[in-house]
Amino acid sequence: MTVQDTSVSIGATRLKSPLICGAGEHLMYAEGVRLALAAGAAVVIPKSANESQAAKRQLDSTDYALLDSNWRRLPWAYAPPPDASLLCRSGLAQQPFDEWLDMLRVLDREAARRDAYVAASLILADLDRCVEMAQAVEQAGLRILELNIGAPHGNEAARGAIVLERDTTRVREIVARVRAAVRLPIWVKLTGQSEDVAGLAQAAKEAGADAVTIMGRFMAFVPDVETLSPMLGTNAGFGGSWALPLTCRWLVQCRRRLGPDFPLIGTNGARTGLDIARFLLSGASAVQVSSAVFTGGVAVVSSMLNEFSGYLDRKGLTATALIGQAADRLGTYQEQVSRPDYWKTFVPTEALPSS
Repeated sequence: MTVQDTSVSIGATRLKSPLICGAGEHLMYAEGVRLALAAGAAVVIPKSANESQAAKRQLDSTDYALLDSNWRRLPWAYAPPPDASLLCRSGLAQQPFDEWLDMLRVLDREAARRDAYVAASLILADLDRCVEMAQAVEQAGLRILELNIGAPHGNEAARGAIVLERDTTRVREIVARVRAAVRLPIWVKLTGQSEDVAGLAQAAKEAGADAVTIMGRFMAFVPDVETLSPMLGTNAGFGGSWALPLTCRWLVQCRRRLGPDFPLIGTNGARTGLDIARFLLSGASAVQVSSAVFTGGVAVVSSMLNEFSGYLDRKGLTATALIGQAADRLGTYQEQVSRPDYWKTFVPTEALPSS
């Protein structure tokens, strides 16, 4: 069997595979990052940071629930069923910024020896401080900056702790300010809680982003039928395999709006190696996985990569060759094969008018 090339490119940055481990509690400290790198992730993004003490304190109020397809809580074990969804409250890294940045600097040097990256993720609170932190990230020698302006908890967090941007003018202003301050690649993470994700992506591109990551998780409310109360006591971020078709649609729309050469990173919904392929076929150049690794452990990384590599071998394709294949074949309803009277299959015979 010939092993096909799994490498992809995000602008000028070559990745050994499309799999990126997205930020989360499991990546807050060095050991978790090292485990993800050892499992084969091309990029690992440790738990995000900003200057807000309220965002740090929010981590002490976190809670998590794994839910099955019938909204029942599952035990927290590293073998959740494929349809399990994650409902959670979250906060930001609690280390002092200098300590957090020094950890990332050391880990990125280690990652380079594995042909991989450790990226710094900044979640916006105050724009001036975000710009200063971005400059510090570059001065520390980090090679990739994720600028997260789509954190789902933004509207629920303490005022000023986390900013969630849905306005194209603000997205353009924020990205332009950070772009003017640093030269390293900027990957802008955007919300899915917008009627025009592609418009946000276009604004980020026009302001100088090297790539956009779409889409952040949704906010959700799940009533507990036994306690008659909100599960986790409040609204919470929600993600799972159910989100994959929604993310894929926005990938297609962004590819059409921004053009095939602008790099897109898909996130929210990928659980398997075939899901990596689905995201790439929809126009993504890489896939950021967070909840699946958080709930399933780093073994998910190697499992997804093995399945994806096997798929490429079976199809005789490279990873790059997949990008946008399905997106570029998207047709309209009117262009589809006509199936006259097919709808009658779903109507009780006695209800149909006599001919």
